[in-house]
This record gives sequence, structure tokens and C-alpha cells, in this order.
Amino acid sequence: MNPTPPFVHLNVHTEYSLVDGICRIRELAQAVREAGMPAVAMTDVSNLYATVKFYRACLDAGVKPLFGVQLDVTDGKQAKSSGQIGLLCRNNRGLRALSHLLTEIYTRPRSTQALAVARSRLVDFGSDMIGLSGGMDGDIGRCLRSGLIEEAAELLRKYQNVFGGNFFIEVSRTGREGERDYEAKALELATREGAALVATNAMRFLAPSDFEAHEIRTCIHQGRVLDDPRRPRAFTAQQYLRTPVEMASLFSDLPSALENTIQIARRCNVFIDFDTTHMPRYQGDDDHAAEHILEAQAQEGLRVYQTQAPGIDDLAYQDRLSSEIQTINRMGFAGYFLIVADFVQWARDNGVPVGPGRGSGAGSLVAFSLGITRLDPIRYGLLFERFLNPERVSLPDFDIDFCMVGRDRVIEYVSERYGAEKVAQIITYNTLAARAVVRDVGRVMGMPYGFCDTLAKLVPFEVGMTLEKALTQDDELRRRYRNEAEVTQLIDNGRRLEGMPRNAGKHAGGLVIAPEPIAEFSPLYWEPGMTQAVTQFDKDDLEAIGLVKFDFLGLRTLTVLNWATALVNESREKNGQAPVDLEQLAPDDPEVYRLICTGRTTALFQLESRGMQELIQRLQPDHF
Repeated sequence: MNPTPPFVHLNVHTEYSLVDGICRIRELAQAVREAGMPAVAMTDVSNLYATVKFYRACLDAGVKPLFGVQLDVTDGKQAKSSGQIGLLCRNNRGLRALSHLLTEIYTRPRSTQALAVARSRLVDFGSDMIGLSGGMDGDIGRCLRSGLIEEAAELLRKYQNVFGGNFFIEVSRTGREGERDYEAKALELATREGAALVATNAMRFLAPSDFEAHEIRTCIHQGRVLDDPRRPRAFTAQQYLRTPVEMASLFSDLPSALENTIQIARRCNVFIDFDTTHMPRYQGDDDHAAEHILEAQAQEGLRVYQTQAPGIDDLAYQDRLSSEIQTINRMGFAGYFLIVADFVQWARDNGVPVGPGRGSGAGSLVAFSLGITRLDPIRYGLLFERFLNPERVSLPDFDIDFCMVGRDRVIEYVSERYGAEKVAQIITYNTLAARAVVRDVGRVMGMPYGFCDTLAKLVPFEVGMTLEKALTQDDELRRRYRNEAEVTQLIDNGRRLEGMPRNAGKHAGGLVIAPEPIAEFSPLYWEPGMTQAVTQFDKDDLEAIGLVKFDFLGLRTLTVLNWATALVNESREKNGQAPVDLEQLAPDDPEVYRLICTGRTTALFQLESRGMQELIQRLQPDHF
């Protein structure tokens, strides 16, 4: 039995390389394993979006994950890119350095969409990185193709000074225009300067049959159609997951370029910690100080409540409070409770209406005593263990509702108080969903809008719908898929792209507060028009690496209530009546229940849907 030839793919764009990659993360890791390769790199364009997902998928498949990016570089004198470079992280220091570098690139002031790093900036972390020249699209490659041999040699020497023996001239054989001319000159330069070569395949998809779907994705991003004679055709069907055997045959004359891929993979060792929780610090206090502050503030809050609610069982409340405090402190969450209490109190003090409490957090007496919630959990039989349970360790998660108009003011306060570099909103990815992918793919394939729209409307409109499900549920769509070649082609291409990220957005309410600058954990992303940078990791990946998410939910209902109360009180003031305080209104007013029972609950939070209106009319509730 012949041994597997040495080779690792080091230039790979995944589905999170939003401009030109369609390699699904889990499928990629599995395919690498099946091809007998020990490792694979992720080098998406200017981002580390998929870091956590890629790491987990590779470990599950028994493949070593290598982390990197493809970046544009400049000479530092002008913003225009002079070419690409591939960077691979040798260690965790390298990954952190890359995170800070990407944060710097995205968040610095820029007048255009250009995202590039000055070549001189690479000096600061070259010892923790491996540099790949970027092939014919790198700055060295562009010089060589333009006949600027001495300029290319000078660039090579600069990179060798930055990366030492960890800089490689990249060569690929994918049939792209200009590739052969570049390679001949690159081999000559490498021989002359004593530089090492590395073979890559500029991989953008898993199988040759994915090429059309890949071209469709690039056209979706570019806003073009497949048949546009002016569109750049920068890719070929050969940029797939070639096996080690295929690469060995392709580069039989350059075995060292293949062997170097293994050497590079051995030098890259990054480990992600999923066991440590990075709890934000309250006012910079250590954990011990936060525990004392939490206890003092909770005890004082309970004492005030007890004076306002005579007749309650003081001993039961005290026992419950002490038990909760003990659990919170033991789990290391004192600072979290204090931070939430702090910004909730700031909102109330500064005229931003806050909800009385929603979700399992309303079961905490500590939260009630700190003023985070306004519902007595003992009175309503709510359990603390639904929110925090020492038997099932999970991060606390308060859902805090703020007036829609004032929410951003609260976020600004938190950013100022805890440090702008330690606070960020959270990224989301808008995906190519079932209906949208039919319209997008059809447009790119040059099909009439009405044709695509009719097909898209055959896809049932429900959460979690996929084209696969739609074909089983809708008889008309299934019939047309079987009988019309155009529909078959459109749907098949749509299925290849369905669910992939299309562009980056911002989570509706999520905010992360870290004990150190966010870039220590996740790079930041920003684009013109965003009021604040967002993390490059989504909420699930942030929680996986131990960062804590806070939900700042903008609720229109609170805004309407605030406006309505102001109007009512304006009228009452004219009539010499005392103002209305919503929190002092009786929760058992029979007139309120009579109105609710009519089903006229439009704009009543949680009661306004058609299903709830019908249920209420059948149930006829008369008390809370």
C-alpha cells in the first residue's frame, strides 16, 4: 500500500469568505479527513469570522486546524493595495496579534471600503506568523508579472527580514491566466534569493462540480450576471479540494513545495480555550470586592422592600436572598449582577423606561433587590434555579427591555463606563435563505424576474424552511422541478448556496463586555454606516470562548407606554389631578381584565398576536 503523499491545503476560502468562498466548514473538515490530509488552513479574506466553528469542526473530524487570513498590503504611502499576502498563525500569540491587526484595519478611519495593512506593520508580529507570498496576486507576483524583477527581489528580502525562515513563495497550478508566466519568474527568483517555495491550490470550493455555484456566488456579491462579458473571470474549475495524490502528480517536479506544506502545518499550533469564563469586572474591582458589594447592595434593597411591604415573611426572604448570594458568588457572577444593576439604574435615573423583568431572570430575589427586575419572585412562585443552577453551569442571561428610543443612550453609557475597547455589539450573518436564494440565483443566471419571483413564492413561508423541505411540501414546485430543466438547474444551484452567509450585520440586542480589550478574544468588524464596531464572532462563538453577552432589547411597547403616560399626565396636570405612575397601578383592576377578555389586545406586549387574542377570548382570564 502506497503512503499518502505529503500535502496540506494552506490557501482555503470558506463560506465565511463572503466574496468568493463556498466551502462549508463541516463539509470541508470531513472532506480533508477523507482525503487523508492531516491538517487544513482557513485563510478567508480579511476576517476570522469562522475561527471557533472551524476549530470545532476540525477537531471533530480529527484534522489539525490552521488559522490565517488573506490580506491586501500597501507600501504605507498610499491606500491602494499593491497585492495580497497570506498570513498563518504559528501560535496563540500570533492569533491574538492577527485579531488586533484586523481590529485596527476595520476600525481606523477610512474613506473607502479598502481594507489593507501597511507592509511595515507586519514587522511587529512576524515572529509569530508564517507569510505566504499570495502567488501571482501577491505584491511580489504582480511585480514579476510586470517585469519588475528587482522590485520583486527587494520585496522578497523585506518579507524575509520580517518572517525570517517562515516566508514562502507561493505557486499554484489551477489554469488561471498568467499563472505559468508568473511561476517561471517565481522559480527563478526563489533560486536566486534562496527562498522556499510552497504549493497551494487557491481553493474556493470542494469539488469541480461546485464551480458553477461558486461563480454564481461571486456574481451575487458583485451584482453581476453569469453571462456578462465584462465580468472578471478570475477563477477556474480546478480550484477545488485536490487530493494529495493529485497534488503530487501536479507538482512532481517540485516535491519540496509539497513537503513545505507539511512543515508549515507542523509549525502552526493554536489552541482555543473553551473552559475559562471571562467575566467583566465591575468598576475594575476584583472578584472578592464585587462579592462584598453585591451582598451589601442586595441586603439594602431587600430591607427597603420589607419596609414597603409589611406582613411578608422576613425570614423566608432573608433565607432565599442568602442562598442566592452564596450561589452567585460561588459561580463567580457577582460582577455580572452589579454591572446589570448599574446600567438599569442609570437608565431609570436618566429617563429611559426599563421593563419590569422578563425571562428566567425574574426568578431571582437578588435581581429584584438590586432593582434589575420589579417583580417579587417569591410572591409569584418563581424559581431562582431556572435562571442559575449550580448543577448545570451556564452563563447568566438577563433579557433587559429598554425604551426603543433610549436604548442607544444606555449602550453609550456602558461603553463609556467600562471602556470602549472592552464593549462591543455582536455580529450576525444574513444568510441566503430559501426564498432569497431562488431570486438571487435566478437573477445571476439571467432568468426573468417574474419567473424567479413566481418560483420563490412557491416556497412555503415559515421559519426554518429549506428548498429540500419546500420540494416535499409544495406539489407545484416539485412538479416544475421535475419537468422544467431551467427550474431544476436553478433549484440545484440554490441548494448548493442555501444557508451560506451573504453579508455581515448586527445583532438586534446583544452586547458583550469583556475584562480586557475585545480584540484579545475576537477581532472587531466595522463598515461605514455602523455606529459602533461589532465582534467578528457571533453570539454562540463568543459564549463558547467564555465571553458574557448582555441583551439590550429595544422594545416599542415601552416607548408607547412612555408617550401615553406623558399625554395622560399632561391632561391630568391641567385638571389639577395627581400624575399617574405606571408602577403604582394595581395589577388586579377588573376593568383591565374585562378589556383584555374582549381580545382587543393590539399593541399589548405578548398578547397581540392572533393566536393569543383567540386564546384570551376562550380563556376569559380575570386575575394575574
